[in-house]
Amino acid sequence: MSSVTESSSNYNNLEQMSVNDLLVNINREDKTVPLAVEKIIPQIEALVSAVVGKMKDDGRLFYIGAGTSGRLGILDASEIPPTYGMPHGKVVGLIAGGDTAIRKAVENAEDNQQQAWIDLQAYGINKKDVLVGIAASGRTPYVIGGLKEAKANGITTASITCNANSEVSKYADFPIEVVVGPEFVTGSTRMKSGTAQKLVLNMISTSVMIKLGRVKGNKMVDMQLTNAKLVDRGARMIMEELAVDEKEAERLLLEFGSVRKAVESRKGHASN
Repeated sequence: MSSVTESSSNYNNLEQMSVNDLLVNINREDKTVPLAVEKIIPQIEALVSAVVGKMKDDGRLFYIGAGTSGRLGILDASEIPPTYGMPHGKVVGLIAGGDTAIRKAVENAEDNQQQAWIDLQAYGINKKDVLVGIAASGRTPYVIGGLKEAKANGITTASITCNANSEVSKYADFPIEVVVGPEFVTGSTRMKSGTAQKLVLNMISTSVMIKLGRVKGNKMVDMQLTNAKLVDRGARMIMEELAVDEKEAERLLLEFGSVRKAVESRKGHASN
């Protein structure tokens, strides 16, 4: 079966292009990515609804992938606790080759079809959870093996790939196929394919967190106060919501530990 992600670039003699030509052409290709994502919003919507239902019932969201795909899953998962105040372990990203592979390639790690299920069992994955396999090519053995075993064990499965009718889709209850076409550098799926996967992951996790009540209005009211920038942002949210000055807003924020709790404490007090 032909693979769009491995097909020859629409451009040639790249080494002879000027820097400006390289940048303009890369940007031209990048512009096609959100249009490809737009076409599969119904598939993303179905998955988001399933994840929300599972997480409301104390389920978790798992991502598995190799290389760039695995790193993108880990990135998305790691940003959920600080951004939305969710406990660590509610969204989990796993990469073929383990944590070492986050920084540098681990030889042949993605070719082991049994390892993903072993990695997932360490977290006690079960029927309450959802597993999303991320693979630009759609044929990564690590991802296929994980999805196959999960499906056989009654766990809800999904996939994010950039080839149509891919192998990973066969084992996904919710297959998401974002076909972005040939890469600017032939086969370099960290480019358009990686961008497409990042956009889809943003859409999934952000929508899920909003539907789980982790956003009020348009603000991250449960974010963790892990640095001065976030304390400042939180204080400004409280100033806007409660019409208090900056000093009082910061005092409330530090006392109660989150924008949500600070606002609720003052509003609850006012209603008594």
